[in-house]
Amino acid sequence: MERGRARAQAEGLSVEFQPAHAEALPFADESFDIVLSTFGVMFAPDQSKAASELIRVCRSGGKIGLANWTPEGFIGELFRVVGRYVPPAPGVKSPALWGNEEWLRLQFGDVATSMSVTRRMFKFRYRSAEHWVDVFRRFYGPTHKAFLALAPERQIDLERDLLTLLKTFDRGGGDGLVVPSEYLEVVITRA
Repeated sequence: MERGRARAQAEGLSVEFQPAHAEALPFADESFDIVLSTFGVMFAPDQSKAASELIRVCRSGGKIGLANWTPEGFIGELFRVVGRYVPPAPGVKSPALWGNEEWLRLQFGDVATSMSVTRRMFKFRYRSAEHWVDVFRRFYGPTHKAFLALAPERQIDLERDLLTLLKTFDRGGGDGLVVPSEYLEVVITRA
């Protein structure tokens, strides 16, 4: 949040930052013309409640924009690898559900006048697979938490499996790591 504030100030933008829980947003009904989540809301434990909150705070005729990793892409595979080491808490569903068009239509279809879903690719670019593991081990929630939860010898095993996964997806041709990962770009117009 502090980096976001500093960036907004450097850009001369007036932005209000407010931490909130995706399942209980502290805003009145129909507060916003645009509600946006970029690889965020998909990690809420109660995904249906989080979807309901996005709907609740969006005005009629407003837009809900989402970017969500797909279960078929690299990050979906990453979730599977991490899940072999640290299973999700009981009752918590995979965040990759948000990358499934059918699931999105179940969550938003009744309140949408339109929904566009476009498959896109993001390319992770790092110096090497080892560099990627180092960054994701420290900063990416799912892998960061997995490493923290494991004994040192299991951390070595997880790192090995992540390096194998990265090498499978790498398209850098030996000139740095380039890993394409599919995501859904979703724009919902609220009724």
